Amino acid sequence: MDHVALFDQTSLACSKLITKRYSTSFTLGIRTLDRRFHLPVYAVYGFVRWADEIVDTFHDRDKAALFADFRRQTYEALETGFSLNPVLHSFQLMVRRYGIDTEFIEAFLKSMEMDLEDRSYHQGMYEEYIYGSAEVVGLMCLRIFCEGDAALFEHLREPARRLGSAFQKVNFLRDIRSDYEERGRVYFPGVRYEQFDDAVKREIEADIRADFEAGYAGIVQLPRAARLGVYLAYVYYLKLFHKIRQLPAARILGERVRVPDNTKLLLLMGSYFRYRLRAI
Repeated sequence: MDHVALFDQTSLACSKLITKRYSTSFTLGIRTLDRRFHLPVYAVYGFVRWADEIVDTFHDRDKAALFADFRRQTYEALETGFSLNPVLHSFQLMVRRYGIDTEFIEAFLKSMEMDLEDRSYHQGMYEEYIYGSAEVVGLMCLRIFCEGDAALFEHLREPARRLGSAFQKVNFLRDIRSDYEERGRVYFPGVRYEQFDDAVKREIEADIRADFEAGYAGIVQLPRAARLGVYLAYVYYLKLFHKIRQLPAARILGERVRVPDNTKLLLLMGSYFRYRLRAI
């Protein structure tokens, strides 16, 4: 193996390690994809995770300066096809291989920059943030799964967006307390944290339910090599959503709802059997 190939493989291994350390659930989902999709999706996750860490974690540092440098390095890697940052190097490899749209990358970076400020979101900002922080990540993965089939990508674009939207809105509900107390954010437009009650919660849940339904319609049309992994993410988030729906608003403000590891294992087994039986 030449040293350029070794550098590429080592960079991709770094993105895989980041995924495994930061998200056992996402790692499990990736492992149920066809093997040829593993490293490409790890590369996308590593990029997304590193950007998110800058805006959410390093409170004792100049996060705006750190993010500006990350943005600069990202575009330099995309332009030159190289970066000494292994996360950015592995990401640009997959951007080039699968033709991932620069517009998706820019929208993602813009949403992450929005998190540098404590704010409440109006409807337009809310939609822009969800598109950039979640929907385009799904679209990046869809580019990978479609493997150059532009017609299939366009056909599944909207369901992929809706699925990413559902996942992000569930995250917002689950983390509403920590987002407000630790970061000063309330993502849901027109919702004041102090006035979050059961009526507001039901309205948000109706919107999420519609996104889940639209997203599922796309999952069953994905290439079979990608379908099980995406379906597993869908059933995991749907289970989390059902747990949240069963609790009053006061409980959501008082605790972080999670899906236990043994339940995740059961969801994996059930998803696998449905896949084998071609029920999905």
